[in-house]
Amino acid sequence: MKRIVLMSIGFIFFMAVIAQTNTLKESMNRGKKVYDKVCLSCHMADGGGVPKMNPPLIQTSYVLGDKKKIIYIVLHGMNDRIPIEDEYFSNNMASHADLTDQQIADVLTYVRNSFGNKADAVSISEVKAVRNPIKKK
Repeated sequence: MKRIVLMSIGFIFFMAVIAQTNTLKESMNRGKKVYDKVCLSCHMADGGGVPKMNPPLIQTSYVLGDKKKIIYIVLHGMNDRIPIEDEYFSNNMASHADLTDQQIADVLTYVRNSFGNKADAVSISEVKAVRNPIKKK
């Protein structure tokens, strides 16, 4: 009986891992489509950006760090002059608040797991939390 229970638990765990992997693959596929349409022209096909203009998306703290920060940048754009690895980037990034929460979660999941990056996926709820922060009274 114990063996059946242990096998059942193992099977459930295995199926959960497969489901999570499929969900990540689906998000990555959707995210690549958004990246190709919205991000590629500035950040390039390899995520390398354009020197002194558009920052690279490869192994940077902006991409691999705090998810709230990168979500905020996608939603609100950026016009700061930012240093990344001793090089400054100053081209304005437009707001992409027109993208859905799903599209933003997918494209950021794609970026955070492409170009040699490896980081947690971005969820729709994380995007919603940054888009619509709860105001404290």
